[in-house]
Amino acid sequence: MGHFAKVNNGIVEQVIVAEPEFFNSFVDTSPGQWIQTSYNTHGGVHTSGGTPLRKNFAGIGYTYDAGRDAFIPPKPYASWTLNESTCLWDAPVAMPNDGKIYTWNESTTSWTEVQQGA
Repeated sequence: MGHFAKVNNGIVEQVIVAEPEFFNSFVDTSPGQWIQTSYNTHGGVHTSGGTPLRKNFAGIGYTYDAGRDAFIPPKPYASWTLNESTCLWDAPVAMPNDGKIYTWNESTTSWTEVQQGA
């Protein structure tokens, strides 16, 4: 079985699980095309050690960039930039790696620690 994304005008509208042969007889009159995606691919890496496919597993609302042959998630914040090698969005400041939980604050373009139990 494989995963396939229905892409219309560069935007993923649907993701299904099907055998590749399914598309030999499947009649789809709606606009767009079906493009294979890999459930185990994230940031250009296959999580099981296999061959990555199209940088990221497609999700509804993702963009398919044919030039990069990549699925790109929606941009989470205006200040974030696309990482060309992973096709994921990077914050302008790296999140602290101190074991605490943080959330992105777009108004200050910085990470804010989440206060737990307060």
